[in-house]
Amino acid sequence: MASLVTYKYIKQNPDIMEYIQRADKTLEAMGYTEHSFPHVEKVAATSAMILETLGYDERTIELARIASMMHDIGNVINRIDHAQSGAVMAFRLLDNLSMPAAEICSVIAAIGNHDEGTGTPLDPISAAMIIGDKTDVRRSRVRNTDLLTFDIHDRVNYAVELSKVHFNEDNTSIILELQIDTEISSVMEYFEIFMNRMLLCRRASEFLGVQFEMIINGSKIL
Repeated sequence: MASLVTYKYIKQNPDIMEYIQRADKTLEAMGYTEHSFPHVEKVAATSAMILETLGYDERTIELARIASMMHDIGNVINRIDHAQSGAVMAFRLLDNLSMPAAEICSVIAAIGNHDEGTGTPLDPISAAMIIGDKTDVRRSRVRNTDLLTFDIHDRVNYAVELSKVHFNEDNTSIILELQIDTEISSVMEYFEIFMNRMLLCRRASEFLGVQFEMIINGSKIL
């Protein structure tokens, strides 16, 4: 059964847009970095790039974009267990749009498994979305404008002057390339808060049959 639910439709759905905005407001109140449209659209773009490069079909790529767009809506309830609550919310939204059960399963499995505390790559969609989500580190995600009151998350994100996800020449490795201002945050601080995320990226990459590499300031770290 073909589905009429597309990434473009999801982006124009007022209910889903409201959940994304309200979920980000929850995180803003808690002092978290930006998790709104710039974040979810970047996750969607990275996920799609990975699956396109590896030769997956158009509908698989489309489902990865849809899952990426909706992956953080559970934060409207609470940050704790937001992946699982977001998956349940996405089920109801997509079921009401008459998306086929097989496609809903793929989307909610990706949403429910994107958090490094509980997640695991289950299929190409979830694996690509994990990488797209966990590699989105950049200065523009920092909401705090007072450098003197930065916490470690603010410092690490603000220190990132360049962030790029790409494949090596023969498409055997996914590379996260960062340029970090070490006067703002050290490389060690990056790993202090992102180590579990990078390990999950490595597992997701291996699921896709490639390696995960990390380059910081021109030096290979992973």
